[in-house]
Amino acid sequence: MREPAYAAFSALDPFFDIVMRGLAGLVDGDHYFDTIAADAVFEFRYRFPGYPTKVVGREALMALYSGYGEGMTLQGADALVVNISQTPGVVILEYDVQGNAAGSGKLYENRFISVVTIKDRKIVGWRDYMDSLAAMSALT
Repeated sequence: MREPAYAAFSALDPFFDIVMRGLAGLVDGDHYFDTIAADAVFEFRYRFPGYPTKVVGREALMALYSGYGEGMTLQGADALVVNISQTPGVVILEYDVQGNAAGSGKLYENRFISVVTIKDRKIVGWRDYMDSLAAMSALT
């Protein structure tokens, strides 16, 4: 059963699920947002008009993701590869997501690499890389 507090973020459920699988046993929390330290730093290594390249804090990340379903809804996520870095506390997740852009109805398929830094069983850092063209093509 989904946590009611996170129902507004259901358009991202496949992303949350694949990340939780990838970080199973490494972080504490039942939902993706529960695994994030209050002062975590998120870097997005892609540029979109109006989208930040850096967000600091769990609350700021939740605010950023709060309108996700208005533009995109994910239907699935797969092709998970988990790489444990030689750097202590760093995990590299590779995964694919599929969905539809709300405005255009176009199919959205993208590949991600997320470099996740964990300390005291919480996410404290996240660097995200994706195929920017795939996202822009779906949204236009």
